Order: sequence, then C-alpha cells, then structure tokens
Amino acid sequence: MLAAGQALSMSSWGFAQGDRKLRVTLVGTGIRGTSFWGKRLVEQYGDILEFTGLCDNNPGRLAYAKEYMGVDCPVYEDFEAMVEQAQPDLVIVCTKDSTHHEFIVKGLDMGCDVLTEKPMTTDEDMCQQILDAERRSGRNLIVGFNYRWSPYATKIKELISEGAIGDVVSVDFNWYLNTYHGASYFRRWHGLRDSGGTLLVHKSTHHFDLLNWWLDSDPQQVFGYGALEHYGANGPFRGDNCRNCEHTAECKYYWDITDNERLVKLYADNEQYDGYIRDNCLFREEIDIFDKMSVQVKYASNAVVNYSLTTYSPFEGWRIAFNGSKGRIEAWHDIPYRSEQDVSQADLHAAEMRQDGEAELEYAPLIVHRLWEEHETVVVPMERSGHGGGDKRLHDKIFANPEAPDPYRRAAGSRDGAMSVLIGVAARKSIDSGQPIDIASLTDLSPQARRPA
Repeated sequence: MLAAGQALSMSSWGFAQGDRKLRVTLVGTGIRGTSFWGKRLVEQYGDILEFTGLCDNNPGRLAYAKEYMGVDCPVYEDFEAMVEQAQPDLVIVCTKDSTHHEFIVKGLDMGCDVLTEKPMTTDEDMCQQILDAERRSGRNLIVGFNYRWSPYATKIKELISEGAIGDVVSVDFNWYLNTYHGASYFRRWHGLRDSGGTLLVHKSTHHFDLLNWWLDSDPQQVFGYGALEHYGANGPFRGDNCRNCEHTAECKYYWDITDNERLVKLYADNEQYDGYIRDNCLFREEIDIFDKMSVQVKYASNAVVNYSLTTYSPFEGWRIAFNGSKGRIEAWHDIPYRSEQDVSQADLHAAEMRQDGEAELEYAPLIVHRLWEEHETVVVPMERSGHGGGDKRLHDKIFANPEAPDPYRRAAGSRDGAMSVLIGVAARKSIDSGQPIDIASLTDLSPQARRPA
C-alpha cells in the first residue's frame, strides 16, 4: 500500500507489493467504472494488478460488468463484505457522485488506499467527512483528474510556470457542451441535484481543478449565477423515456439507446433491479439542476476568473485566455471555425472517450502574446482519444511508473479534490442565496496563495 501520508504531497504513488500483483476492487460498475477503471486496467496492466472483487447494488449490471471486463473474481452487493473478503490494496470508487463519500470513508477506515472518480463528493459536509477519514486512517486518497495529464493542458501549465506571461491576474474560461453530450446529463441521474450536485460539481470539477492547477493557487471567494431555462419542465412535451415516447418524430433530442449494444446490456437490460433508466426524458419535471451557469472566482493569489458552462451549444469545445502582467495566453479545443472538422458532434465525443486502440497524433495550436512583441503560435502534439491523451498518462503514473518525476505536479490528492468541488459547491450556494461564498467557510481547509507542496 501507499506509505502513510504520502498522498498528502502526492509527489509519487507507490504500490510496491514485492512479488505479488496489486489487489484492486471496484465499487460502481457503470460505464466509467467498467471501461476506464475496469477493462482498460485489465488489458493494459494485467501483469501488475488483479481485480479481487466487484461491487454494485444492481446484480444484473454486476454480472455484465464481470463479463465485459474479462475478470474472474467474486461479485458483491455489500461493500464492507467485499473489502473484508477480497482484501484489496486499492479500492476504486465509481458510484453515483452523491455516494462517493460513503465508500471513500469506509474504504479508508477499513485500511485501504482509495482512488475515486471525480468529483470527490457533492457537498461540503461530505467533503469534510472524507478529509477527516483520510487523516485518522493513515491511508491515502487519489482523485482521478485525467485532464491535467493531457499534453495540451500540460503545455499551458509549462508556459505559465516558466513565466511566459508573468503573474496571471485574470482568466476567461468558457466550456461548451453540445446538444448531444450536454443533453445526456439531463437524461441521467446527473439531472437531479441530490445525485450529482448540479453540473457545477459533476462536470465543472474538471474545469475548476484545471484552474487551480494552472494558477497554482487556491480559490478564496466565489459568486455565481445560474438557471434552468431549456431542459426539464421547460420542454414542449415529455414522455416516460426515449424508447417509449410518442414524440420521437418531433423531438430533436430523441436518442435511441438500442443503437448501442453495450448500453443496452449495462443499463436497459437491468432496469428491473434498481429502476434506473438510462434514456430518461430530458424534459421530465423532476430535473432541478442548472442548464446555464456563470461563475466568478477570486483566488488567494489575487487572480480572478470568469467561468461559464453552456449545456446546449451547437458545438462541443472550450476556450480560455490567461491575462498576465507580461502578456496573454489564448488556448482552445474543438472550436469548429478555428479548424476543419469533418465528423459529427456525437462522433467527436465518442473519439474523446475512446480507450481502445492506438491514438492518432494531432497538432493543436495555442497563442502566446508578450507585451510589445509579436504573438507566437505554439503547436502542441496531442491525441484526441482518452480525454486528449490524459487517460493513459494518468494510468501510467498510478500503476506503471509511480516514481517517475513530474515537475508539473499533476498527481491529485484529497486537497485537490476538495478545492475543485468546493468551487462548485460555493457557486451553487451563491446562486441559491444571491451572496458570495467564502471557501474557508465550507470546510476546515484554509485557502493558500500557493498550493501546498
């Protein structure tokens, strides 16, 4: 297991097990758990790790997960029984966001190191429970922030760290979810605040973590605006789900789950066990999250950030601009009028999520402006699949080369997970109250001008 306290600095991850393989268990056998934290680990790192247990509250999904991942290990509906019997070195948590804390805390308290999908949790109280559990247990928590590991994001970090534009004073960050990917969140459990904490937590935790890491500082105060104006009760009609809807001919958001054999086997075939409908109507009246969001963040370093998330854009992508004391960096991804794109928005998302096969090398530009000088175009080699090449690099760091030096400090622990979640939590509370929210008021973590080593 990891040496006690090691993950607090996260300079390396060490799973030294002598002559035996790392014993891994997975709780939550949905799409992300069975693919990125499941099948890919089996195929790429089977010589150094083995799954000794799978856990889920849906027995049908468990059976399919075991088959899909290609593992021969016991399956459990009781998490504590799995940990007691499977004796894992590492527990991977991929359950619904609002239950992450339950399994993280239990895993730590039962003597395991834990790796969790983002977001680490969905509110400040659960966040504090996790921080307390890690401290008292002497075990360690890893948060799977893969975007940090993409070559494009790393190049931005490198330029800022070497002072290419001096001290960063302000940032404009816009993220666009298209009508294919963005809509999918409103079909799923993510559309309910109690399950996903709103997209300011579930989705934006990726983006807030990148900001914290790029700026090398902690958020101090947050103010937000948000509303639900497009999905949910705003829809012109609604049905039970897409498969059984009388409005399929007129609904521009109609999505046929039966076109995807894997989703049918994982979800549709197992609805009778837990009632979870993967192709739910995105106009159902119970949806209570925001579909437009704007957030302002003041950092302890005195930098300020303007951030927005759009959930029904014509295209999927993002753009960011860093204004510094000596210049400006502009970066973007998949802005269609900046590059030639001959694939659909659905295919773009599928390529981004793909884990199998060799990734094709692409080249993406970013712009560096220095005061009183001509701008410079920096071309970054990268891959599209696996979240811009970040997925495989994160896995290699955790499982294959944990001691490899990393000058960019991309490894993420509980403090990183907390600070990204707390921006989203603070933004949500600010929208509800109309008041700015101090990060220090949410947990016992104190924002630092520089991220602790």
